[in-house]
Amino acid sequence: MSDSLYSQLARGADWLGQADGLLVTAGAGMGIDSGLPDFRGPGGFWAVYPALGKARIAFEHVANPAAFESDPRLAWGFYGHRLALYRAAEPHAGFAMLQAFAANLSQGGAVFTSNVDGHFQKAGFPTWQICETHGSIHHLQCTAACNDHIWSADDFRPEVDAEHCRLLGEMPSCPRCGQLARPNILMFGDWSWVKRRTMLQYQRLRDWLDGVDRLVCIEIGAGTHIPTVRHFSENAGGKLIRINPGEPEISDPTCQIGLPLGGLAGISRLFEAWQQA
Repeated sequence: MSDSLYSQLARGADWLGQADGLLVTAGAGMGIDSGLPDFRGPGGFWAVYPALGKARIAFEHVANPAAFESDPRLAWGFYGHRLALYRAAEPHAGFAMLQAFAANLSQGGAVFTSNVDGHFQKAGFPTWQICETHGSIHHLQCTAACNDHIWSADDFRPEVDAEHCRLLGEMPSCPRCGQLARPNILMFGDWSWVKRRTMLQYQRLRDWLDGVDRLVCIEIGAGTHIPTVRHFSENAGGKLIRINPGEPEISDPTCQIGLPLGGLAGISRLFEAWQQA
């Protein structure tokens, strides 16, 4: 470990020792160490979904409400596969370390994430502490947006023809109007996303932030291509520890640290420094 990285980790550990609240912000890089795929760029996406690669269907075109209109079995083949994948994967050890940081602070911790995988809940973070800014694959809504009803996807067990990325069997439907259901996820070009659940989460998070005086934010795996998480981290107030192997850049070194590490590696080294402080 370089002297510079060591000093930055020690500085971050000192910040955590003085904090009264921890904000965890996370992008797609948080899930890589749990075995979840990286969809950045068509190469990574098509490696996971070769049928879509063969048809030259980009992520933005299938992760789109229009796909549920033009080819619902293909759209649900993609999302059904993701749902099964996220259910089967186990959150990596870094989640527990983040919980340990928060448990030591008087105001505890909260989470802001663009991930839809539900892994913060699966790792044991209380639901009230989590804001899923792009929604959750574990919840459904009506494709016709006949109302603002959002319901659990627990009873939906998709069977997917992985070779052709198509849903087999019955597709989920809205319990109120009978139209096709879709994930309660903010997609590309999405004007029908029911955001009520996320807005309630966001208000709870804002209320919590209002009660924190010495905030530290640990941001993991949030890139600049869709900078929602990075912007929230930078504007939350307090100090920021950015963990990102490819984009660790910061704008204010007086109150920000950039660690050029992967998610689990960065959290683990920060945790070790915190224990030694």
